[in-house]
Amino acid sequence: MTASPPISFEFFPPNTPVGSEKLKSVVAELATVQPEYFSVTYGAGGSTRDKTLATVRDIAALGHEAAPHLSCIGSTRRSIAELLDTYRAQGIRRLVALRGDLPSGAVTAGEFRYASELVAFIRGTQGGDWTIEVAAYPEYHPQQRHARKDLEHFAHKVQAGADAAITQFFYNADAYFHFVDEVRRLGVGVPIVPGVMPFHNYARIAQFAARDGIEIPRWVALKMEGYMDDAASIRAFGLDVVTGLCRRLIEGGAPGIHFYTLNQSALSLEVCRRLGY
Repeated sequence: MTASPPISFEFFPPNTPVGSEKLKSVVAELATVQPEYFSVTYGAGGSTRDKTLATVRDIAALGHEAAPHLSCIGSTRRSIAELLDTYRAQGIRRLVALRGDLPSGAVTAGEFRYASELVAFIRGTQGGDWTIEVAAYPEYHPQQRHARKDLEHFAHKVQAGADAAITQFFYNADAYFHFVDEVRRLGVGVPIVPGVMPFHNYARIAQFAARDGIEIPRWVALKMEGYMDDAASIRAFGLDVVTGLCRRLIEGGAPGIHFYTLNQSALSLEVCRRLGY
């Protein structure tokens, strides 16, 4: 097996002080495998702005690199510039730039329509001060009906100034490798890091997958459903599936692995242990 590439972990901002304290413990546990950074999500229309900032601040205070998500839908140039100033003051220099979603009931998208416009704004006003990651969709964006257009939109987003991309989670390695091959033909040369979701809760993840057009291989779904309420078997089988997926990705040249943790450490840590981190 090739040398282990960098890993990173993603969290969502906790809603309670108890959740925030628990997350600090999760960060400490995951830090034992020396991740490159921890990212923190950002709610629709900036709905978790303050919580995202607080979580990023907590991670940085523990001595680790933090990368806040930055969503442009519903935002203005001024609000984005102010938020960047706030992160700069905290010593943050890495961002995950996303289009994001409108909050429920909102009718205007704000001054940005696409993540490419957000990336271009950051580069145009702040130059190379930031490491910018963007999103990629190996099985295509759920709102995009035409695969070619999705690939072109991704290439445009990278050309606007992104340093790297993180994919939506998936369980079909061939989809990832095909996506990488396709965008390389369009001239995209930045690292494209696969996003991996351990099976924390199969029913919940199956819902996520159905919503976002993500394929869970039929053989995996049938075995998971066959285990019914056997939590130990679901955990063991899920770990085998995700570890196998990561091994294939690393052996195929993936430049890193980004774990969607759902604010838990055990499964991601076990996968990392099996991979030799």
